[in-house]
Amino acid sequence: MAYDSRNEAYDLSLFDEEAVSYASALPDRREQEIHKKQTKKKKAESNKVVTLPEEELQKIRRRKHNPLKLVVGSVGGTLVAVIIGIIIVGQTEITELNQEIINAKSTLSDCQSVYTQNELKVESMLSDSEIEAYAEDVLGMTKASNTQKEFVTLSGGDKAEVSSQESENIFTQFIESVKNLWS
Repeated sequence: MAYDSRNEAYDLSLFDEEAVSYASALPDRREQEIHKKQTKKKKAESNKVVTLPEEELQKIRRRKHNPLKLVVGSVGGTLVAVIIGIIIVGQTEITELNQEIINAKSTLSDCQSVYTQNELKVESMLSDSEIEAYAEDVLGMTKASNTQKEFVTLSGGDKAEVSSQESENIFTQFIESVKNLWS
């Protein structure tokens, strides 16, 4: 099996040290050269790490707070909390008002039913026959007869009279003339 540089996915020397020892035992010289190049690359890559003293690492790790951002964040958070509070208070007021409306509607329907009951009682007490009996028995009234009726006749036709004011002054005459223009 010849080693193909395009087939690096099957190179076990990249993943395991046992594979490295196996690759060095192979007689193929080209494979050994490739293996050496890869190990040099690994060593070169591993030497690129820069180490910093602990103090500098702590400085870098420490978060630097911008006072302007803190103020803006605090004001924004407070504003959001206030808006949420206003929404909650508004919703509770709406709920309370809705409950009052429901209570008022139930009171109205109760009052309407009581009114209807009282109206029926009054109507039953004031029927025509009961009113006639009360008028005849208690008040001593009787029904009108033809002898009690009086007829009135008018002799002469209907007449219409126009009355005029006796004392008209200049102002009333002026107002009347303006009225006549508009009519």
